[in-house]
This record gives sequence, structure tokens and C-alpha cells, in this order.
Amino acid sequence: MRLVTHGDSAPSSVNRYLLPHEQQVIMVRRHPAILLRPVAEVFGGLIIAGLLSRWLSSTAGGEALVIVWWAWLLLLIRFVWKVAEWSVDYFVVTSKRMLLTTGLITRKVAMMPLGKVTDMSFQRSLLGRMLGYGEFVLESAGQDQALTNINYLPYPETLYLEVCSMLFPGSDASDD
Repeated sequence: MRLVTHGDSAPSSVNRYLLPHEQQVIMVRRHPAILLRPVAEVFGGLIIAGLLSRWLSSTAGGEALVIVWWAWLLLLIRFVWKVAEWSVDYFVVTSKRMLLTTGLITRKVAMMPLGKVTDMSFQRSLLGRMLGYGEFVLESAGQDQALTNINYLPYPETLYLEVCSMLFPGSDASDD
């Protein structure tokens, strides 16, 4: 795993939101577990479509059979869309702020300056521990922020330590 991207350029979908004076420190794509539900829907739909096809073919329902397979095709198209969205979603930590870029057509960029974060924690469900993802919970003093929860993050412990070291740097001996 490589969190620090020395000299690598961010994808253009992310790079356009970085300021000239910012240094990109961490950039990760969200965990593929975010696709578990769409995968289950496609396979479940395939099983149901197969069973309905068998049942409808014996009752001579040709039109209904076409509708069943068109419905499954829509599930498949939705799955492909979710994969395409996942492929352009990134969590980025720069020297100044945290960003979460999402969306394929309607692009959404949620951002929180590092200086505004007063507390940060992460949590992992049982499935998250088994598959290796977690959720960050960010707190900030004052008004509501655009970025408070970031779910499906890979390597949550490592990311947590890296981000916390940026948020709350240790004191130098010269600070005495």
C-alpha cells in the first residue's frame, strides 16, 4: 500500500480541485466493498430472472419473459454505472485540507480544511473488519461542514494514523 504519492500526479478528476500551493499527501479510492450491494442485486436478479424464465416458458408467457430480462438488463446497467462512479471517487488529503470527490456526471467535492478539524475518529463494522474498510467521522467547531463522514475507506488504521499525524502534529523540543 502506498499512501504518499511522491511526484505522482493525481488523476485529472482530482487534480483540477487542488490548489497550486497544496501538496498531495494521501489519495485513495474508496474500498470496492461499496459495490457489494450492486453485485448482490445483479446476481440475485439473474437468479430470479432465470427462475421466472423457466416458469414463464412453461406457461407460454413470451411477453412477460422479455420484460423479465429487460428488468435484469436494467440492473446490469445500474451495476456498470456504480462501478464507473466508484472508479472516479477519491479521498484526498493535502497539506491544507481533506477532499472527497464523488460522482460521474454531477461532480461533488466535499472539503474540510485541516485546521477546522477538532476531532477525528474511525469506526469499523464487523463486515468492514473482515473486508478491510472503515469509516472516518470528522468533527469541527462551529457550523456544519460538507465533510463529516467518509465511509468505505481502505486501510482505515493506517489512514487514521497518517491523517492524525497531519491534524495533530507532535510538539518539538524547541516549543518548551
